[in-house]
Amino acid sequence: MHLIYSAKLAGTVSITVLALCDLTAKLHAHGFEGDRFFPPTITTDDPFAVDEFALPTISVFNNPGPPKTREIDISSEFDKEIFPKFALGIVADYTILQPQSQTTRTGFDNLTLTAKYTLFENAPHEFIFSVGGEFDVGGTGSRLVGRESFSTLTPTIYYGKGLGDLPESLKFLRPLAVTGTLGYVIPGETVDPNALSWGIAVEYSLPYLQEHVQEVDWLRPFRNIIPLVEFSMNSPLNHGGGETTGTINPGLLWESRYFQLGAEALIPVNGATGPNVGAIVQVWIFIDDIWPKIFGFPIFGGESR
Repeated sequence: MHLIYSAKLAGTVSITVLALCDLTAKLHAHGFEGDRFFPPTITTDDPFAVDEFALPTISVFNNPGPPKTREIDISSEFDKEIFPKFALGIVADYTILQPQSQTTRTGFDNLTLTAKYTLFENAPHEFIFSVGGEFDVGGTGSRLVGRESFSTLTPTIYYGKGLGDLPESLKFLRPLAVTGTLGYVIPGETVDPNALSWGIAVEYSLPYLQEHVQEVDWLRPFRNIIPLVEFSMNSPLNHGGGETTGTINPGLLWESRYFQLGAEALIPVNGATGPNVGAIVQVWIFIDDIWPKIFGFPIFGGESR
């Protein structure tokens, strides 16, 4: 199971940048459904087929033994909208394995190709539903880090629902939103188990609270925070694959117009997942807002800004 810990570059602290970082100036098209901004989450994928760029992604987690092994992953992801509502992506991951009392091993893991198509959107109800998946390209990584020689296909559905349509009596629940994924893992080797790869993210958007529910007199940096909890799980289905493994990941996202900073704890759900709590940080760069003449629209069937 791959767990991602990402780190982002911070912007300069100046009056100009603070103005740009205020989410009252909306991001252009990235991740919006009606009034709801769905952020790219850290360990579960968001449902939007848009231009995105994560650099770097760094993860640290202790895998169960024997021997107990610290795994550090440094990766990058790039997604590009090809046709309207259809995007392709690529993920590259450099892995460092540090087995207890053994020699450190390093190398690139297999490349992962992604595809996503938005099937249905309902802006007034802040709902989006997409289909797609991942293709882990076997043999493209290093044997030193245990990359698989066979490929793995994971058809996946993606969804997001904001609660902004709740009645006035429940207005303080309106900033809540849920996103999730459900994938069916199909390995190229029949001796490996098929599995369900599933994740859920529960978010409470303070920017949404400020803009659409009630103004709160907080310092500006705190207005752009989205607390969240993610659940990232893998459930083997056959071939003696064992029990479900995964992590529960409480954390925070901090939004600006041009980038997002995120940090979460990685809490293993059982001993088969890992012996210790890990940590994760993330940087997403909103390339569609930084370079609107290049990104933020499909290559075919769309117009530049």
